[in-house]
Amino acid sequence: MSVRARGRGRLGFGLLGPRRTWHSVRPEQLASLAVPVGDDGVVIGVDGDGRPAVIGINRPTPYDVTLIGGLWTAQVLALRAAATGARIVVETGRAHAWTKLAQAAGAGQPCVSLHDVGRVPAQGPSAGSPVVVVRDCGMRPPRGRVASGPWQSVVTLLPYLSPVAPGLLEKSSLVGIQRVSPDEAAQIGQLMHLPADAARTLSTLTDGVTLWCTRRDRRFVMTSATDAESGLLGSARRMD
Repeated sequence: MSVRARGRGRLGFGLLGPRRTWHSVRPEQLASLAVPVGDDGVVIGVDGDGRPAVIGINRPTPYDVTLIGGLWTAQVLALRAAATGARIVVETGRAHAWTKLAQAAGAGQPCVSLHDVGRVPAQGPSAGSPVVVVRDCGMRPPRGRVASGPWQSVVTLLPYLSPVAPGLLEKSSLVGIQRVSPDEAAQIGQLMHLPADAARTLSTLTDGVTLWCTRRDRRFVMTSATDAESGLLGSARRMD
């Protein structure tokens, strides 16, 4: 519907502008204006239909992510989260595996810090300075001193399904699963209420593919490195 401006003045608002019709679209045309990204956050890859897969990791509410997979994917996620303005805090027993990334990230700005296991100090996250804590603490990560909270997300990396995994999966807002053994795939399928065919697929995934899921939704995602990421981290791999 168009609106025509009247030529007379309005008390307190002066004269109206030139007589022009407003730009408008019909309801059936609204879909053509849609943007093909479902959420704000980190683009972690593309799904089977070629659509961007986005993880909204910087949130005003606590957000826990568990990734059963390889170091490469965790580091790509950390780099891309840093590019959104988040401070990345890495709790790890293998600092040597993260040192190159920490030095290269942030274009000279100290946006990635490394800490020994159990030695992460309070970070003071805020809307203007969100924090992502990456816990790379092996098969049995101890209870973290720094938990998720407003504007502070926690990503826990497990190389395989371990005895602590069920508890982590239970409390996680999002779970990522890369290639695992058939037995692990069956256990994860039960824990995450996956359809049988999706659970079986977990033991056949190629490098760079992750099933990102909750108990209500799931999406297989292919992560491809940019040239800069490849130069820093190498090619996608499940094993470290």
